[in-house]
Amino acid sequence: MWFSSSASLQSIPSSDRSVIVGQDTIEACDSARNLGMQFDCEMSMQAQIAKTTQICFFHLRRLRHVHRLLGRQVAAQLVSAFVISRLDYGNATLSVSGLPQSTLAPLHQVVIAAARLVCDLRPREHVTSALIDLHWLPVAARIKFKICMLAYQSLNSTAPAYISDMLQPVCSLQRQTNLCSATNSELFVPRTHVRLGERAFSSAAPRLWNALLTDIKRAAALLTFKKKLKTFFFSKHLC
Repeated sequence: MWFSSSASLQSIPSSDRSVIVGQDTIEACDSARNLGMQFDCEMSMQAQIAKTTQICFFHLRRLRHVHRLLGRQVAAQLVSAFVISRLDYGNATLSVSGLPQSTLAPLHQVVIAAARLVCDLRPREHVTSALIDLHWLPVAARIKFKICMLAYQSLNSTAPAYISDMLQPVCSLQRQTNLCSATNSELFVPRTHVRLGERAFSSAAPRLWNALLTDIKRAAALLTFKKKLKTFFFSKHLC
């Protein structure tokens, strides 16, 4: 697979679009599955979003036939297990920086449909109160939540080294230890030359982390940080 912009992909010679191994010819593909995620050659993540949306609506249609027999609590648990868990899996790759809202819209429709199902809402009833009642964050906030969780774990040495090595506290940089950003537990934000670079974890995580309140960033335990972080995004996106 060639990873590049659409303009650059069109400039690749046809002779370079295949690899000959022995007597076999391997043709370049437009998307491929890796660790349960569907990556496309332009990194638009549309293939992954389309696949996730398809599976989620499949399970919602199945649950719709029996949700009134289950009761709200059991229905919410089943929706969380079969639908919400799929929205959250690998969603850190869907960094909202540089990714248009129209791309995330199908996933947001899944959250709305799930909330309507659990709360048994009519088609014209507003869904915001249901999301607050269920304590479900919108898709964009769920992505930010996951990235901030990974950043906290990285700074507290509970994340894999290949993730922790992408982040650098400002206080660890020479000549910047006396800056306000260093005393506020901020992370260094590397410069990116292309729009796609802003979606990388090394760039998106520091920007989201630095936007958090200092009290949240200095939480002593992961559970405390998780609660404060969710309250922060709830007040920002739903209240």
